[in-house]
Amino acid sequence: MDVFELRNQLVGDYGAFARSFAKIKSADIRDQLHAIYAGDRFWPEPLLQINPNYMAGPTVADLAQSNELHPLCASIFQTKDDATGNLIPLRLHTHQFQALSAGKSGASYVVTTGTGSGKSLCFFIPIIDAILRERITDSLPRTRPSSSIR
Repeated sequence: MDVFELRNQLVGDYGAFARSFAKIKSADIRDQLHAIYAGDRFWPEPLLQINPNYMAGPTVADLAQSNELHPLCASIFQTKDDATGNLIPLRLHTHQFQALSAGKSGASYVVTTGTGSGKSLCFFIPIIDAILRERITDSLPRTRPSSSIR
């Protein structure tokens, strides 16, 4: 599949659909409108980004050591070093750390970053941290509401 040809087909189909709503009898206005559509004013070129660099933040181990996260989070959120195969602390991106801080303060937050930027961790880490902290006060294995998870 050629994604650029697919894009061109979609733009063409949508352009024909959008133009189908108006039947312009005046030739000069019709020609101007066709020129605007043909000029790609409404269909910008596709934007491709590969492997963006996100600003680095602290590791989960650092946050666990400073008690910003439950200590078990350090062993849960690790990654494997490709070269050695050893487990190493997961380094968060700045936006992940900011989301974690917002969640821990009880604030609502929305995360909008590119694909593959670790948005899921922005929500998983605070939830796992809250569950682990709740177990300290109530070790009974069960599902329960918590004031720390909103």
